[in-house]
Amino acid sequence: MTSRTSGKPDPASDDEADDAPRSAGERLAIDFVHARGQHLRWILIGGIVGALCIRSLGTLGQVAGVALVAWGLWNAWKFAQTFRFPAGTVVVAGDEVELPRGLCRGAPTRLQRADVSAVYFLRRAVPWTQAAPVLVVEAKGEAYVYPRDWFESESDQRRIVDELTPS
Repeated sequence: MTSRTSGKPDPASDDEADDAPRSAGERLAIDFVHARGQHLRWILIGGIVGALCIRSLGTLGQVAGVALVAWGLWNAWKFAQTFRFPAGTVVVAGDEVELPRGLCRGAPTRLQRADVSAVYFLRRAVPWTQAAPVLVVEAKGEAYVYPRDWFESESDQRRIVDELTPS
């Protein structure tokens, strides 16, 4: 078994390795998970159901069909972005922090650890379109928002909070 942070064999179990403090030279890298399956599903639903609504229904149904086709096209764009860019990785290595601008959004923002002013979870004040908890990292006047859906598990979000919270 290998550790996700250093790539070296890890004699301890994953649970013990997550709780163990890391030395200053080690690197924490948490990968995001893309939503290719979800985008593909909406491409198919939007395209097929939208085309059927446009072809078979009256004016109101055709408007709904056009909206479904437009939603399918938007998801086709997002699906293409998953191939164009990697999902993203939050990296904390020493005094340097790399924060992705979003899911499949290109090059991350590189900051110093001192630039991070706050790290916290939003659990209740979350838009209905995002899964709670949402990890928020504030740095240099910007808020980097990472919903739960972008991580393999909630423990990945907690590891980032633990690493970036000042002691």
